[in-house]
Amino acid sequence: MGRKTVKKSERMEEFEAIFRGVDENERKLVAPLISECVWLEEQMEATKRLPFIRVHPKDPSIQKSTPAARLYKEYATSYMNAVRILLNTLRKVESDAQDELLRRLEEFTG
Repeated sequence: MGRKTVKKSERMEEFEAIFRGVDENERKLVAPLISECVWLEEQMEATKRLPFIRVHPKDPSIQKSTPAARLYKEYATSYMNAVRILLNTLRKVESDAQDELLRRLEEFTG
C-alpha cells in the first residue's frame, strides 16, 4: 500500500507538531479538521482493501464501479479540501511548517 501503518494517536501527534507554530486561536479552529484528516486517512486505507471494479462474469468488457470506489472518491475529495484549508492556515506561518506538512502528506500518499 506504500505507506506504513501509523496509529491514530501518532498521526495526531504529527499534525499537532506541524501546527505548533500556528496562533493558538487558529490551532483551536483547525483542530477538528486535523481530526477529520486523520479519520479520513484511516477510512481511505480501509477502503483501498475493497474491490473498486465489478467485472461481469460472462463479458469482461462490462465493468461497473463498486460502492467502495464511490466512497473512496468522496473520502479523497473531502481529504483534499481539508488539506487545502490546513495548508492555507500554515501559509500564514513560516514555510518550514508547510514543508513539513507536505513531506508528511507525501509519505501518506506515497
